[in-house]
Amino acid sequence: MQNINTFNTIGLSLELFHVQTNTSFDFPLNLAVIRIGKPNDQSPPDIDISHLPDNEVVSRIHTQIRVEGSNYFIEDLGSSNGTFLNNVKLEPRTSYQLNFGDKIDLDQGNKVTFIFQYQQQSLQNFISTSNSTSIQPQIAKNKEQIALDRTTKIIGLALMIVGAVTLTANIRVGIFFRIPGILLCCTGVFMLFQRRVNPNLGWVLIGLGIAVILFTGNVFASVNLLVLLTSFVLFLVGYLLFATGKILDYDLRSLKRLIKK
Repeated sequence: MQNINTFNTIGLSLELFHVQTNTSFDFPLNLAVIRIGKPNDQSPPDIDISHLPDNEVVSRIHTQIRVEGSNYFIEDLGSSNGTFLNNVKLEPRTSYQLNFGDKIDLDQGNKVTFIFQYQQQSLQNFISTSNSTSIQPQIAKNKEQIALDRTTKIIGLALMIVGAVTLTANIRVGIFFRIPGILLCCTGVFMLFQRRVNPNLGWVLIGLGIAVILFTGNVFASVNLLVLLTSFVLFLVGYLLFATGKILDYDLRSLKRLIKK
């Protein structure tokens, strides 16, 4: 496939596409470093996002993209809420390779999201005047994304089934004598997966649930508790993968990258 220098000769420009408002920011190719943020006295931004919704989560000096020939690198400049590349948080003051189609979030809550891509109008003109060989990599990428989504749903469904089967196979009549403690533990685990709730509340509820079970049951109750919590976690993780394709803002690709690190 042609490199970016060849693209520029035919007028194919780049842009940062803002997902929340469906608007585009032209990418200034005449600059070696493009700073993204809000107006300030120290380092005025080349791409000003101060007029976008939820811009309060973005620092004045937030992130920058460095151009080196046909390569692009993104770097968080020590922002308050961080910069995320394809749902992976970047280490401050560290350069990361930026590829076309990558997703950039300027906060953890996906409130300010950009896609680094070719300008849509220019891309359409390019495709209409190019042969099929030049766009095969993009088609392959789309097929890979579809396959990934299907794999994520299958894994999520499998985890839900495993969780349900594990719970069903380990139910005992004596469990009804410990329902308050079990409910507290399950509620605590559920709280841990809620972004807007302080995770400490979840740990407190789990601790209370364990205390209730210890005071009202015997040693066998701890085995049942482990099975129940495992089943609940498997089912919840499976549901998140099946419904959203992510676990705590991490998709399968991001999890693989974290494991490799």
